[in-house]
Amino acid sequence: MADIIKLLPDHVANQIAAGEVVQRPASVVKELLENAIDAQATCVKLIVKDGGKALVQVVDDGVGMSHTDARLSFERHATSKIQTAEDLFQLHTKGFRGEALASIAAIAHVDMQTKTTDAEMGTLLKIEGSKVLLQEPTVTHKGTSISVKNLFFNIPARRNFLKSDQVELRHITDEFHRVALAHPSIEFHFYNNSNELFNLPQTKHRQRISNVFGSRMNQRLVPVSEETDVVTIMGFICKPEFAKKSRGEQYFFANDRFIKSPYLHHAVVAAFEGLIKPDRHPGYFLYFEVDPSTIDINIHPTKTEVKFEDEHTLYAILRSTVKHALGQFSVAPVLDFEHDPNLDTPYAYQDKMAILPKVTVDQSFNPFENQAGQGIFKTKTKTKTDTSGWEQMYQGLESMDSIEFSSVQFESSEHPEPDAYTDQEVLGQPSGITFQLHRKYIVSTIKSGMLLIDQHRAHQRVLFEKFLKDITVEQGVSQQLLFPLEIYFLKDDLNILMEIRQSLCNVGFAVEKLGDECIKVLGKPAILAENDIEVLLHQMIADYKMGTGQDDTSQAEFLARILSKNMAVKTGEVLQVESQLALVNDLFQCKEPALSPFKKLTYITIAENDIENKFA
Repeated sequence: MADIIKLLPDHVANQIAAGEVVQRPASVVKELLENAIDAQATCVKLIVKDGGKALVQVVDDGVGMSHTDARLSFERHATSKIQTAEDLFQLHTKGFRGEALASIAAIAHVDMQTKTTDAEMGTLLKIEGSKVLLQEPTVTHKGTSISVKNLFFNIPARRNFLKSDQVELRHITDEFHRVALAHPSIEFHFYNNSNELFNLPQTKHRQRISNVFGSRMNQRLVPVSEETDVVTIMGFICKPEFAKKSRGEQYFFANDRFIKSPYLHHAVVAAFEGLIKPDRHPGYFLYFEVDPSTIDINIHPTKTEVKFEDEHTLYAILRSTVKHALGQFSVAPVLDFEHDPNLDTPYAYQDKMAILPKVTVDQSFNPFENQAGQGIFKTKTKTKTDTSGWEQMYQGLESMDSIEFSSVQFESSEHPEPDAYTDQEVLGQPSGITFQLHRKYIVSTIKSGMLLIDQHRAHQRVLFEKFLKDITVEQGVSQQLLFPLEIYFLKDDLNILMEIRQSLCNVGFAVEKLGDECIKVLGKPAILAENDIEVLLHQMIADYKMGTGQDDTSQAEFLARILSKNMAVKTGEVLQVESQLALVNDLFQCKEPALSPFKKLTYITIAENDIENKFA
């Protein structure tokens, strides 16, 4: 039998490795930013075009590379971070495997310019699909600039799987946040299509968090600090009242490296038990300092999943630390059985002196005198009542006994008997008789049996088709507000709102931007109550962040789903008979009445035979 096992060519091996390391433009951003930090940079610039598909460029002022190192850095497993296997357990850098640049160069056009501090000339290197096209001396500044263009140009199938520019930009922003939050001592700049998104100066952790997410985030933070022999924990948690339905601002950093740990996340959630609702998620920015020998960061290509040597002890320390912080800063409720809150002085009157009441009396006042000084009991002139024509009051009473009540017509009852609708029923269509069951279902009759409708899902379907039509046709009706609302958001949330602003205008919202963290709502959809505007917008942004089902639908359809989900009548709401009939009629006028926007049944039918079999 002939030999069948062969060594893969280098360019094929690099493309396979690229599939593990580079999943989307955000992966390139992560690797290049971490390389810049390992190069001891003090200022890092990130430049992106078309969601990273056309260009991802990272410029730093680090130590740079020599002519030979620049060429060798694009070879597989070429690294300056480790020399022996034992070095894997004493890692103090971001990258160490030497796969990132080789993988990126295999699937993109890469330009590198680099220069060391003591060199007179730098190096220019051009690579396309792992092939070195040019390497020559050039004039450049100290540090390194790497440009990655036309990502996945030689793998069309991978490029087709990339999402829209807005979605890819959001993933890039997430990676930028993770790196910037871990290194507040480094200055960062982020440009997208020539627009500056972030300008982060060198600062401390708390100020860096506020610079990234907005100044209002500073009011939500509670400091956390604990130092033990196992781990040193510092950072911030968000106050319980700012917990969200989406997993928003949740960051773990181990030795200045962003990590994901469901186990440690559970420890934080356990500390918040009783302070937030079960469907809410707390925000946190927690930094761990551990011995590098007690953590394994080489279990996943992205290095975000790590393994701690003693996770159980770390879990207990983290849970108690967060709980202590909540109690220390009076965030957690404290029971004092000897204190009577009814005796507390209101806050507005704590610094005021008591003022004795004063009563003034008019001694000259006489209640028995009017203004003219005459007594009120003076004699009044009586006027004679005219009693002529009194006989007309009794005309017609003599004929009362002859009235026939058969000629009197009575008003019909509000709801006709069921038999009155029998002739109007159409096979498969509901009759005009409905009632609500358990404040969740609407029950009606059809010719073949009984109809059971889920009111929440049915209203979702009705609103979904309405909003989808409004967004695509741009004919939504807006109700202007007499007093415009000013609503504050975090920077990321406001960027998402501006991203879908046009679609919101099409369904009836009128929104103006008032800065980096505030909007003014001038109008709303007619069916939305004014008190629900802020709650709806925050919930809509949370759902949009989670992106459930967004990958296979357009933005218009996805937004219509979110709006219909949040604006539909909820389970538990009481519906009047007129509302029930209107909902049933609107449902069966939809193009697809049987399914909700989330592909769930809106109604079921129970045949008459099934009912009869129950009594057999």
